[in-house]
Amino acid sequence: MKKLTIFKELRSFLLLWSSQTVSELGTAMTNYALIIWTYSQKGTASSITLLTVCSFLPTILFRFIAGTLADRGNKKRIMLLADLAAACGTATVLALYSFSALRIWHLYVINILLSFMNAFQNPASFVAASLLVPEKHYTRVSGLQGFSGAAISILAPALGSCLLTFGGMTVVLICDLVSFSIALFVLLFFIKIPEIKHTEENAKEPFLKNCLDGVRYLRDHTALLRITLFLAVINFLAKLGNDGMLAPFVLGRTGNNQQALGMVQSAVALGLLAGSLLVTLLKPAQNKPKVVFIATAFIFAGNIVQSLTPHPLVWSIAAFVSYMTAAIMNTNLTAIMREQVPPEMQGRVFSAKDTLQNCTIPLALVLGGILADYAAEPFMSSDSPAQKFLSHFFGSGSGAGIAVIFFFVGILGIGISLSRLKKPVYNELNK
Repeated sequence: MKKLTIFKELRSFLLLWSSQTVSELGTAMTNYALIIWTYSQKGTASSITLLTVCSFLPTILFRFIAGTLADRGNKKRIMLLADLAAACGTATVLALYSFSALRIWHLYVINILLSFMNAFQNPASFVAASLLVPEKHYTRVSGLQGFSGAAISILAPALGSCLLTFGGMTVVLICDLVSFSIALFVLLFFIKIPEIKHTEENAKEPFLKNCLDGVRYLRDHTALLRITLFLAVINFLAKLGNDGMLAPFVLGRTGNNQQALGMVQSAVALGLLAGSLLVTLLKPAQNKPKVVFIATAFIFAGNIVQSLTPHPLVWSIAAFVSYMTAAIMNTNLTAIMREQVPPEMQGRVFSAKDTLQNCTIPLALVLGGILADYAAEPFMSSDSPAQKFLSHFFGSGSGAGIAVIFFFVGILGIGISLSRLKKPVYNELNK
């Protein structure tokens, strides 16, 4: 009876969540196929990291405006327009590829445009989930979202590889368009997102003033601001390490072996899946900030393990363990935000938090690509005493330079994460 009650309370969310998961799976398969295609064209780490930069930068730049619109505007309409724009982007790639006209710079431009729409999609989706479920289910809902993300990460490389092998890029893109159609249909006809009633005073506030309300909220809530700034540092290091450089690392060390990349990425996804299941099934953590800090330390430990071995199986085991804790971290972080911020402010505060914690990502991706292609990789392919010493630990040739980066990023990330455990300012976040 209890399970039936929970299902009834989460019915609308589950319907939206499942349809969006189908759409995200199609998008993930396309992204995987395009990474393989891009690396086959250029064969450099920077070509892949630049693709990711284009996916992040507009989202970060326009997130303040998007968060305000998410709070003041119609969430469902925003989500529909964002999904429709994403479908148009996939259709454009399909048309260019069909006529053998697709170039890497086309993907950069399309990613920039889609990232712009994603800036509006994310805060609207975040607030929509908060409005569709009771507060007592926030942690469970975050776990379900982590579960679907992990499942997508598991299925996307496997399905993407199969479709590429037997049907080619065209079939992958068509499947993506079908998945978009399913999500649009469900959202349009079956989901009703409650609207927030704003006071007359708030409704008359200038738009630009509303855009900065999220920043002011974080400034007035010191613990939330500090954990956001901590994550900005963590994101910078993570994108320098295996979170941003995993594909060029594996492809470089294995001679462009797609199966090895798929295995490691699937291990990442399995870890996320396991962590999400744990959070969904277990009671919410009493000290969520502490869980976040310990989890980030485990994530960076994975960098160190991967850097010191040439074996894909060991990379996969390290990826599983570190990303299992990553899922636990993300779920607790999301629960903290939903618990600490009232629904009528969540779009703006979420956008401010997201902008601050992600503003370091484009810089890290660009820096990581440059360091790998023009410093670390050439150095580890040279013939010098320092290279010979380091090669005992990290090997030599393609991918060894990225392994060195992974190692030092891991050491620094663990140190910063563990140093946060004794900060009393985070006690106010415990519930």
